[in-house]
Amino acid sequence: MRLTVVSAGLSTPSSTRLLADRLAGSARDALAARGHETSTEVVELRELAGDIAHHLVTGFPPPRLRSAIDAVTAADGLIVVTPVFAASYSGLFKSFFDVIDPDALTGKPVLTAATGGTARHSLVLEHAVRPLFAYLRAVVVPTAVFAASEDWGSGGDDHTDGLPGRGRRAGDELAALMAARPVREEPEDDVTVLERQLADLRFD
Repeated sequence: MRLTVVSAGLSTPSSTRLLADRLAGSARDALAARGHETSTEVVELRELAGDIAHHLVTGFPPPRLRSAIDAVTAADGLIVVTPVFAASYSGLFKSFFDVIDPDALTGKPVLTAATGGTARHSLVLEHAVRPLFAYLRAVVVPTAVFAASEDWGSGGDDHTDGLPGRGRRAGDELAALMAARPVREEPEDDVTVLERQLADLRFD
């Protein structure tokens, strides 16, 4: 199984990347429990900011951005994590998904997550991030994970799971959707396609 993680954090180290790595670990553990080996690729949007701007202006992605887009579109599942800016996803996060073909994520399982300084921003996942991926016709897992500053190291309370518990639940939901997807068939080469077309023309 191929898992691609998109992190839109801007700093180094980044709480956004840290959350992304923890969620990826939860998804890999849940897939392993289902008998699936997983390869993981991380796309750091901070490193692609100039390439994304170039693509928006010219319509042609530089090679490094093309590789990142291919990693996203070829994945069996996605984890996407953005910091909260002005009560929404970051402009860099949105710009990256603006340069991806609108049909490329159709049916793809996606775990959405965000980081912010306060829990007051947690609804950004429901009013901004989830609608974005619903528009792209992705399949968004039920549990979205928001991490405020006070969530790190918190075990939660009687009414709310802590960050580790939410991460495990979201990772398990993503793994279930990924494991349920049909197995991809390798594309036929041109010779195979031609042979099949010729065979269809033969008479018994």
